[in-house]
Amino acid sequence: MQQAIIGFHLDDEQDWVADLACGHKQHVRHNPPWQNRPWVMTAAGRQEKLGMMLQCKQCEENPSISLN
Repeated sequence: MQQAIIGFHLDDEQDWVADLACGHKQHVRHNPPWQNRPWVMTAAGRQEKLGMMLQCKQCEENPSISLN
């Protein structure tokens, strides 16, 4: 299920995590060559991605449960 990014925060290991509209969270690491997301490394890049839709695996697994 697609959910909009509403914010970002760093986890305990200093990896970026997207806060989704459904209340779930999803890592958005820049870890080439496996994950190429250089935009996550700057405040401007993260700001630009607010509202972007991400596939929420937690919503797909339990579509009747949302944290909002």
